[in-house]
Amino acid sequence: MNRHLPPPQSGEYVPYTIDYISLVPDDGFALEHLADGVRQVEAFVNGFSAEGLIAPHAPGEWSIQDVLQHVADSERVFSYRLLRFARGDTTDLPGYDQEPYAVAANANGRSIADVLTEYRAVRASTIALIASLSDEALVRRGTQNGVSVSVRAIVYVIVGHELYHLRSLRENYGSLASVGRSVT
Repeated sequence: MNRHLPPPQSGEYVPYTIDYISLVPDDGFALEHLADGVRQVEAFVNGFSAEGLIAPHAPGEWSIQDVLQHVADSERVFSYRLLRFARGDTTDLPGYDQEPYAVAANANGRSIADVLTEYRAVRASTIALIASLSDEALVRRGTQNGVSVSVRAIVYVIVGHELYHLRSLRENYGSLASVGRSVT
């Protein structure tokens, strides 16, 4: 997987996504970071009881399982955009509202094993798609919400989005993990 993928430059991404892109190490190894992300997620959830995984850290917030499902759902949306742009589709693709997705996903009604199985499958599909792309495809652009976006920028958004949520989970739940309780 040691494919080098330089970070996107200004003008290749929707401006607000710099919050995600800036979290990705500037080493060009986005695929390795995607693979490592799954390991980080699994290690994080391993310290929680089943009840702890579905309890929000504060009223009105998402649970750990809600966040993991959101990351997987978002990755699917981002990968779909990536695929269309890599294949030369120039249709302006709309955004999506994450809130109805979170409600409809019913992540807290599922086991963590089931959520992680889906998470791994989505990630494996994303990595396979990105690994299959030519250098030419990685710099192709499409339009998202009226903004020109490169394929490689979407790759970095996928990596950074997960990093953003992992950081948030660690900040909000890190001290609440029950040591030694495996749920995977």
